[in-house]
Parts: sequence; C-alpha cells; structure tokens
Amino acid sequence: MDEIIIESYGKINLSLDVLYKRNDGYHELNTLMQQVDLKDTLTLKEIKEGIIIECNNSDVPLGSANLVYKAWEKIKERTGVNKGIHIKIDKQIPLASGLAGGSTNGAAVLKGLSELWQLNLEEEELRGIGVEIGADVPFCIMGGTAYAQGIGEKLKKLKPFSNKLVLLANPGIEVSTAYVYKNLVLNKDKRVDIDRLIRYLEEGNLKGLAENMVNVMEEVVIKDHPIISEIKKDMMKYGALGALMSGSGPTVFGIFDDEEKMIYCRNKLSSKIKKIYMCKTI
Repeated sequence: MDEIIIESYGKINLSLDVLYKRNDGYHELNTLMQQVDLKDTLTLKEIKEGIIIECNNSDVPLGSANLVYKAWEKIKERTGVNKGIHIKIDKQIPLASGLAGGSTNGAAVLKGLSELWQLNLEEEELRGIGVEIGADVPFCIMGGTAYAQGIGEKLKKLKPFSNKLVLLANPGIEVSTAYVYKNLVLNKDKRVDIDRLIRYLEEGNLKGLAENMVNVMEEVVIKDHPIISEIKKDMMKYGALGALMSGSGPTVFGIFDDEEKMIYCRNKLSSKIKKIYMCKTI
C-alpha cells in the first residue's frame, strides 16, 4: 500500500465550561464534544523522503505550522519510521472556526500513517501522540460523542448522539483563542451543569439538551463580535431548538428536530452569512 484516502470530520462543543488556569498555562475544561459530518478529505501518498503538503485553500499553511506536518514528525519520532509523505488536503471545514479543522487533519494523518506504514497503533497510542500536537486531536481520533476534561485529552465516550440535524453558520470573522482565554472571567460559583447535559444525551433528549447548552467563551467573543448573538437569535427565531457558539468561535450551530425548519433557517441566514452548512452528527 503506498496511498490512502481518509475522511477528516469536524466537531462542535455541545457545552463548554472553563474551570481554572492550570500551572502549565493551559486551562482546565469540562466540555461535551460531538463529531459532525462536515469533513475534509486527505490523500496520503508515500514518497522517498520529506513531506509535501498541498491544499485547495491557499490560506492553509503548508509548512511546519500545519498540524498534519506536526503529526508526521511526531509519529516518526515515536515509531522510528522515517518515510516521506505527500499529503493532499481537500479543505471544506472553514479555517479558525471552532470546528477543529486543523486538529481533525492532524488526527487523520496519525490514523492514516498508522495504516499506510502498517504500524497498527492502538487508538490509545494514537491519542497519546495526538495530545502532543493539539488539545482537540485526541477527540478527533476517537470521534463520536464524548465528555472531555483536562485540556480536552481526558475523554469518556458517551452513548452515540448520531443523526441529529445541525446547521453551522460561520460569519467569517477572526477570533483569537488566546485572546478569548486571556479575557475570560472565570466564575467559580457558576458552573455549567455537565452531568445534566450528559443525562439528556444518554436519554436522547434533543430538546432538553438544545435548550440548556452553555459556552462560557461566548461572553468574551460576543462583546467584540455581536453578530454571534445575532446568529443565535436568528436560528432560534427560524426554528432551532437551541443555538450555541462552538469552541472559541466564531462558528454558531443550531440543533433542529425537522429538516424543513433547518432548510428554512439556512435560507433566511444566507442573506448575511456566506458560509452555512447543513450537517448531521456522527
């Protein structure tokens, strides 16, 4: 085998709480992560030496700043296998969107190289390598529905919350994750009730979950970018059961129980938002 094609799925945060800043500079999180079927497609082909990265989006870095490059470096370092790779990325997930577009590409390369090079690495091993690349990479390796703690690397797989209708709206603004964390005011007395949300997930209670989703990062982002709040309100107005910003933004997602409502909402939003995606959870 000298070539493999692998699909690289995005994620949303069904809820996100930031507990405190750790001694290592990272923040301790409580979050519910859910894979969605908006995806990039990566083609990995073995070459003699080095790495070549191609992408259909000219804004994607093609050097060491790209997580696929870091994934190739890390897996070589961990296994001692020193082979070249050509990676072609068909990028559909918008950049810097809160949908883990870079992380899921890194995860795809780890999984793809394990198969391509016949390393047969277990998922746990891949996740261990992945956390050295980025906080969301371990979840992107595992996929599905999960409760994540730590910086996002401590994962508990939950009952699948698949085939739920999700509308993604990306307003095309730049949001710095570092800026959001720096300006986030942590309220120790007001925590997101993650256990309650997990219960709704386990019960398949779509309405209960959608109506009680919380992302503590929204407050910082909405202050600078009120369009986030506008999109949320529009989604609710046009039929969503609930709407939330994913991660540090700026993408907003709405959860629907009816496809016609989702299509109606998409059509209404399309006059002011260009990047809109109708998805399902995986």
